[in-house]
Amino acid sequence: MTDLYDFFLASYKNTPSWVIATEAVVFIFGILSVWYARKENILVYPTGLIATILTVYLLFRADYVGDMLINVYYSVMSVFGWYKWTTKGPNDDNLPISRTNRKEKLTGIAMFFVTIVVIFAIYKATGTPIMPENYLDIFISGLFFTAMWFMALKKIENWTLWIIGDFIAVPIYAYRGLGILALQYVIFTVLAIMAYAEWRKTLNKI
Repeated sequence: MTDLYDFFLASYKNTPSWVIATEAVVFIFGILSVWYARKENILVYPTGLIATILTVYLLFRADYVGDMLINVYYSVMSVFGWYKWTTKGPNDDNLPISRTNRKEKLTGIAMFFVTIVVIFAIYKATGTPIMPENYLDIFISGLFFTAMWFMALKKIENWTLWIIGDFIAVPIYAYRGLGILALQYVIFTVLAIMAYAEWRKTLNKI
């Protein structure tokens, strides 16, 4: 029981209560965002924005410039996705769920590799040491950047990328002793699998 307590809560002993409260809000709204995305509900974006904007502040406060800039991107993509999901088509219908075509796949691959290069550049520019686990961080960021783009376009492949990235993130955060974040990514993984199944069912009906 003591080990479990230390894993989840020991790192918060000297943390101000308002920071803990802010992290709790990020935790709740991050999960809500994935839940709403699964349901193809536009609330995915306002809830996601709350989570990412607060994360930007927390990372800025902790002086994690690279991770902060990544979350700035997530915030921008949330605004773009919000716009895309609410834009009416020629038949006055909303953006439908679909699969990526060849051009979109190539764009996604390019985005993945460009993201990796840019994040490496951010690490170098900010003088942040690249630890062995950071290479997995960078790989996951490439997946998540591309997933955000595909989600904004309502491409079902976004869930495949989220599932892979979330699954890898769980042991990374557990290794770092960040139990609450590890738990959050376990929940993200489960919700992403459920969302993929739900979107696939919808897509098969079209």
